[in-house]
Amino acid sequence: MRPDASKKIATVTPKGGPNVVVIGAVVATLVVVAVVVAIVIGNNSKPDSSTATAQTVPAGVVGGKGGGILVSGTTSTGTAPAKSNAPTLDLYEDFQCPSCSRLEKVMGPRVASLAKAGEVKLVVHTLSFLDDNLKNDSSKRSANAVACAADVGKFLEYHAAVFAIQPAKEGDGYTDAQLTEAATTAGIAGPALATWQKCVTSGQHAQYVTDVQTAAGKAGVNGTPTVKLNGKDITGTLTTADALTAQVRAAQK
Repeated sequence: MRPDASKKIATVTPKGGPNVVVIGAVVATLVVVAVVVAIVIGNNSKPDSSTATAQTVPAGVVGGKGGGILVSGTTSTGTAPAKSNAPTLDLYEDFQCPSCSRLEKVMGPRVASLAKAGEVKLVVHTLSFLDDNLKNDSSKRSANAVACAADVGKFLEYHAAVFAIQPAKEGDGYTDAQLTEAATTAGIAGPALATWQKCVTSGQHAQYVTDVQTAAGKAGVNGTPTVKLNGKDITGTLTTADALTAQVRAAQK
């Protein structure tokens, strides 16, 4: 049994005065508590960098959480604002989708031209569902990379550059070096390239990419490419670039 120390304490405590041992213990305890509270408050007041990064959205996003990137008249492209009668053209695509690459080859230049002229309100939704099908992460990484390109004003250029180097064999995916090469092709250089690289390597828009896929599913988009003009699916009617232009003109009236 541990010896009773009360008598020893009593001998060093002045009669009728405060117990310095008890007071010391209380003060020490309060100090410890204060330090712990300060640490907790400090930690809670500091933003979680990983969460903050994950929740960042790129320039030009419209339509709320998981919305597409508005190309017309935004800092993500430097294009002219859409005209008052311009219809909304929504483009849903996955950078690993071969059909999307073919659509880009046939329609891409015309779509970009219409957007730059303000003839349409172009909204691009980059999907990533093919990662699950192909067992890689190239859709997510390329979607994050193009979102980073929007931040430095090179969305359309980078978008075209990535499709231009899509692997011939579906499922091979993009290497980091290829995505960086696309940035050079898109004209991202100097400080903008450094900003883009930091954005890409940190996965700055990773959560946004996931949110876009979720939002597309809720909107009933189950395949790529999907092209909507003022909310109407016109994918099956796009046989030529002129066919697209004709429908845009009709929607402007």
